[in-house]
This record gives sequence, C-alpha cells and structure tokens, in this order.
Amino acid sequence: MAGGHGLENSDKRRIKVKAIQETVGASSRSVSGIFALLIFAVCVAMSLFHLYTAGFGMPEAMKQRSLHLAFALVLAFLAFSFARRPRQQTIPVYDLFLALVAAASTLYIFVNYYELMLRGGKPTTIDLVVGGICILLVLEATRRVVGKPLVILAVAFLLYGYYGPYMPGPFAHRGADLPRIIDHLYLGTEGIFGIPLGVSATYIMIFILFGAFLQVTGAGRMFIELALGLFGWMRGGPAKAAVVASGMVGSISGSSVANAVTTGTFTIPLMKRVGFKPHVAGGVEVAASSSGQLMPPIMGAAAFIMVEYTGIPYLEIIKAAAIPCILSYCAILFMVHLEAVKAGIKGLPREELPPVKRILLERGYLLLPFFVLIYMMVIGFTPLKAGYYTILFTIGLAILANLLKLAHKEVRENWRALLVPALKTAVRLGVQALEIGARNCVGVALACATAGIIIGIITLSGLGLKLSSIIVQAAGGHLWLTLIFTMLGSMILGMGLPTTGTYIILAAITAPALVHVGVPLLAAHLFVFYFGILADDTPPINLPAYATAGLAGANPIQTGITGFKYDCGALLLPYIFATNSALLLIDTDWLGVLHAIAAALLGILALTSAIQNYLLTYHRIWERLMLFAASMVLVHVSWYTDAIGIGLILLVLLLHKLRIRRRSKPAETASATAG
Repeated sequence: MAGGHGLENSDKRRIKVKAIQETVGASSRSVSGIFALLIFAVCVAMSLFHLYTAGFGMPEAMKQRSLHLAFALVLAFLAFSFARRPRQQTIPVYDLFLALVAAASTLYIFVNYYELMLRGGKPTTIDLVVGGICILLVLEATRRVVGKPLVILAVAFLLYGYYGPYMPGPFAHRGADLPRIIDHLYLGTEGIFGIPLGVSATYIMIFILFGAFLQVTGAGRMFIELALGLFGWMRGGPAKAAVVASGMVGSISGSSVANAVTTGTFTIPLMKRVGFKPHVAGGVEVAASSSGQLMPPIMGAAAFIMVEYTGIPYLEIIKAAAIPCILSYCAILFMVHLEAVKAGIKGLPREELPPVKRILLERGYLLLPFFVLIYMMVIGFTPLKAGYYTILFTIGLAILANLLKLAHKEVRENWRALLVPALKTAVRLGVQALEIGARNCVGVALACATAGIIIGIITLSGLGLKLSSIIVQAAGGHLWLTLIFTMLGSMILGMGLPTTGTYIILAAITAPALVHVGVPLLAAHLFVFYFGILADDTPPINLPAYATAGLAGANPIQTGITGFKYDCGALLLPYIFATNSALLLIDTDWLGVLHAIAAALLGILALTSAIQNYLLTYHRIWERLMLFAASMVLVHVSWYTDAIGIGLILLVLLLHKLRIRRRSKPAETASATAG
C-alpha cells in the first residue's frame, strides 16, 4: 500500500493495543499450553453450538439460555482473573472449581427442565441452593468481565427487593424473602433467563459471530483504509477518516471499546501527525466509536432486544435507526472540521494514502455479506436465519477469494491442488472467527444475565411502573419536560454500564414514561437507547476514553471530556425524532423526511458551531447564544420555527463576514502604504 505510515507501523503497536484491550475490558489472563487449549476449546464449542441451533432448530428457550450462560460463565472464570493485577500466567485451582460449579448451576436447568416446569412455583431446597449459587456466580463473573458498576447496581436492586417495606414513600413495596427472590430470578423467565439473555443466546450471538467472520477476512482493515483513502486528504482528514471508519467498523463490532481500539490503532497516530492534540485525537475516536453502536445491522446488540420489547420487526428497527445514525456522524464530522479549521490543520498528502479504486477492486467483495444479509431479511428470513446463512455465505466467499488469490499467483497445478491450501486457510480463519465470536459474546451474555436480575426485581416489586409514574408526574405530563427528565435519568442510570445492559434497564424504567406522554413506541426506545450510548461516554466512567488515551498518550479524563464534547454535537437529535417521527420513517412521506433531515442538519450545524465557538471566525458571546437558540428552535421541524432558526444562522454568518471584512481592510491599507 502506498504511504500510510500509521498503517505500516501497526505491527509495532500490536503489543500496546493488546495491553490496552486487556486493561480496559477486564483482567484477561495470558495463559499458554493446556489452559490456552482449554479456553480455545470452550470458545469453539460455544460458537459451534450456536451455529448449529441457528441452522437446525433450537431447544426450549430455558435450555438454550442455560447452555448459553453456562458457556459464558465457564469462559469468564477461565479467561478472566479475580483481580486486575498481577497478571496470571495460569488458571488457579479455585477458578477451575468455580468454572465447574458455574457450569453445574446453569446446566441444572437444562438437565431438570421438565421436572422444574412441572413443579413451577414450588421449588425444592436443592433448587433454591443451586439458584442462589448461580446468582452469586453470575454477579462475580460480571464483575470480572464487565466491571463493578453493573454489579453494584444489581446488588442494590436485590437489597431493594428484600427490604421493600422499609423503602421511603412511593418506592416502598411489600418486599420478598430470599426463597421468593431466588425462585423469581432463577427458575422463571423474568430474571436471569429472561428476554435479555434469550436475545443474547440467539440473535446477538449469531450476529457477533457474523462480525467475527468479517473481522478475520479483513473487513475491518478494509473499512479503515477505505475511509483514509476517501477522506484522509481533506482538512483534518485523518480525524474525518477515523469518524467514517469507526461507523463502518461499528456496524460489525457492536462494541465501543473494541471499535475504539481497532480503528484508533491506525487513525490516532495519523491525527496526531497532522496536528491534532493527543486528547483531541483520542476524544474524536471515543465519540465516533461509541456512536457506532447506533449503526445497523448490529447496533450494539440493542436492536435485537428492542425487537422483543416492542414487537417491532428487526428490519423496521434498523431502517428507523439509519438516518439518526448518519446524522449523529455528520455532527461529529462538523465538530472535527471546525476543530481543524480553528487549528489550521491540513490533511495527508494523497500519495501517502491507500488508493480507493485499488481497495475496492481487491477487497470490495467484503461488502457483499452486508447486501446478502439485508436482502435475505427483505425477502422474509428471520434475523437469526439471515445471520446464519450470511455466515455460510461469508465462509464460501473466503474460500473463493483464497482460490482466486492462489490462481492469481500463477500456481500452475490443477484446481484440486489449489483447493487444498484455500480450504486450509478458510478453516484457519473460520476457527479463529469461532474463538473471537465466543470471546466477544461473553461480556454481552453476562451483562444480559445481570441486567435480567435487575429487571426481575423491577417486575417483582413493580418499580418500573412507579418510576415511570414519578417521571410523568414530575414533568406534569408535559412532553418536553418528560423528555428532559428521561434524558437525565438515562444518562445517570447508564453511567459506567455496558450499553446493552443500560438499554435493558432503561427500556423497563424510562421508555414507558415517554410512551405515556405520546411518544411513538419505537421513538421512545431509540430515545433512551441513544442516551444510554451517550452515558457510555460520560466522564469520569468512560471506558472507550481509557482505550484511546492509551493509544494517544493522553490523560484519560481529559480525553473522556473531549469525547463527550464531540458527542454533544447531536445532543438534540433524539428530541427531533421523539417529537417528529419523520426521521424514523414512521407515518410520513419523502417530503416530510427531507424536511426533517434538512432541519436536523441545520440544527446540528448551529449546535456544533456554538460548542466549538467557531464558524467563519470565533464567536462573540451573543453569537454563540444565537446559535444555541437556532439549534433549539430547529428541533420543532415546522416551517415557522425553521425560518427563525435559518434567520439566526444567517445573521451570525453575516456578522462574521462583516467582522472578517473589517479586519482585512487595515491589512490591505497597510499593504498598499508599504507598496
């Protein structure tokens, strides 16, 4: 590849990136020998199990979910150590024991499924003991893999469920004793083995596997190089390429941290090279990587859970999310452009960038699985079947690509001789994808299981209805106040939690409040999901910032604050689609859609300019206030308010032009005098 210093130096950063991934995600062990083989075997078995059930039919829901959780728990205790430091080179006996006990406590459901169903509501002592052990092990595994905040929240909810009669005012409830809590959380489908884990055991796992297969075939690298080729030469080009690449990689990864590390490895050094400060380079990657969770088809796994909670078809959800996602990336691009203009940052020389034409000719075929996936869902396949068959298509595509590469190298043997090395390569990549897919799903599965504990207590205590009622009453039934309270509640509840877990909790607590005041069901769920994503970027608990700060050599807190600032460019976007569903393609025509898009873009431009304190030149205080006002009135998406917003933006532009002209006259006079 021509030029591309950041890409050429990627091997030198591999060790550093691996260390960052381990530090940010959890305390991942670095084992070898028999232990590494054991972890590898469990990963492959987990992925093969889910591929088989997706293609040939699933057992009963509780059986599928119990096996899914068994794999996740075993991997958690084998691959993640009790403490972050020191690093463990082996698996201690107590973790091997915990892995066995965890597997037994979940497989107890699988083995005794019919007996448990027959005596539903009347658990035996052994049922409760095993259930209690399972709950504790789920919490400990989640602490190791996902982090403490979600576990602390789950424990708080467990205490709330037990001490209900002692809670203040409207939060009081009759309470539940320990056997009742264990029965509800372990032996039913409203707790650990509820909808979230069910979605993780089906849709999420198969789509994470799909992303893993794309990853090993080089799709992620192709997206990064394509973005650099398209945007790297522009003003602030590497940052714009980082934004676009993160969006494309986010469509297959569904993880903000994984996305930040994958793309940031290449783009952050290039951003620093052209003049972006380290914390700004890291912050751009934080904002772009987190917004990737809104990018179809994976959407951070939330789209599949949204299907179960709303009953809205998956294809309709990803179609509705497409325009808001693109607009959120436009906001980040606006922020990047204004930052580059302020700092006088240029792009990279074209000769150092990968040629777009060559990338598309050599690896454009990696885009085909996306088209196959969408086509299969359009013609009526379920997301699960579509994901399964698309994985098979991707495997076949990899074999064909390897055959063509070997043929291109002028291997003059017959096709059978070509087929053997091509199949070997495909098998190697396939096994690698099976391992990566299982590892990537562990955190999601445990987050869903622990979120199931929280949801179980919410349903047991009736807290969801109470909190929704409190939000509506505090807002006086007013739509805008309800939206604001919901936004604040979503960002506070979601701080430090994985986005999937955040959405699950918010869907039960805050989304009903929005539906109550007239927000369409899908818009309400996308609203809380969007602010759940933003909560993932809220300092000081901002995991993507710790990843990108390590790559950029910047302060994590400063990087997190900068990333949050870049995210705020689209802060008002959810208010637009919550009050005008045209952006979600709901009950509208193309004129309404175009009107909503135009108003949103103008509002985003006004808000990003106000945040960055720059448009054609630096703002005076009243000009920033005018732009803030313009962005807020454009939320309404009506011709009257649009005219006001456009008028305010034009007025600021006029003031800037006049000020620039006044500044240039003395310079011209001085030049003429000197002449």
